[in-house]
Amino acid sequence: MDVDGDFDQSLLQQFSCLGTVDKEVLVKELKKYVGEHLNDSTASFFLDMNNWNLQAAICSYFDFEHPNGTGPTLPSMSFIKDVTVGEGESIPPNTRFVKTWRLQNSGGDRWPEGVTLRFSGGHQFTTQDVVPIPPLEPLQATDISVDMTSPSEPGIFQGKWRMSTAQGDYFGDVIWVILSVSEAGTLGVTQQLSRLTWPSDDDAGMDGLQSGHPFRVQVSPLPPPPAPSSSPANNPFSLRLRTDPGAEADDEEEMN
Repeated sequence: MDVDGDFDQSLLQQFSCLGTVDKEVLVKELKKYVGEHLNDSTASFFLDMNNWNLQAAICSYFDFEHPNGTGPTLPSMSFIKDVTVGEGESIPPNTRFVKTWRLQNSGGDRWPEGVTLRFSGGHQFTTQDVVPIPPLEPLQATDISVDMTSPSEPGIFQGKWRMSTAQGDYFGDVIWVILSVSEAGTLGVTQQLSRLTWPSDDDAGMDGLQSGHPFRVQVSPLPPPPAPSSSPANNPFSLRLRTDPGAEADDEEEMN
């Protein structure tokens, strides 16, 4: 079997040197390296058929999944930006907030049905671990918002999320939540003030989503690039004066 991507021969060689016979540990390690979508029974099956050798079990799993050495073509996804809770923002302990990411289908094919955003490691901040995502057309973008709550203790916390197919295969960029929790944090207050101007959940702009829903997904095309400035290239800013239309008309009469 040819092993590529996250698995190379030197890494697999290290697996055989773990020096443990704890079956529970080996099951966790196998799931860690091939995907958390693998349940304990299936992981135990591959380990048992390989005399609980982790390296051999990983190879057997991929041989079983993709017997010809090539797997199915996975969708493409690019992380665009953090819409909320960006770098440097902090929040008080035990405070509810909304985390929003902007993602894009960066491939040439429409995403298949059943695509989800899944929590895959670190601090979860929410009871939700799976967010259904609508199939995106090529180059289409989506904003994904998840209601979260900050930890009770100050510190720096992070959680990892991944896009997944209906079959449990991860694809695209890793998506992070990196949260600074501080008694002096203001993020919770800022978001509460912002919500005063947000449309209600019953508005058409929210696509009929129900109040209290743990996540929201808004799909939109990428915005067009900004129009080129008419000011000189070396001018850091330009001013545009708006005159009274009546005054412009008087000026034209005087010129005539």
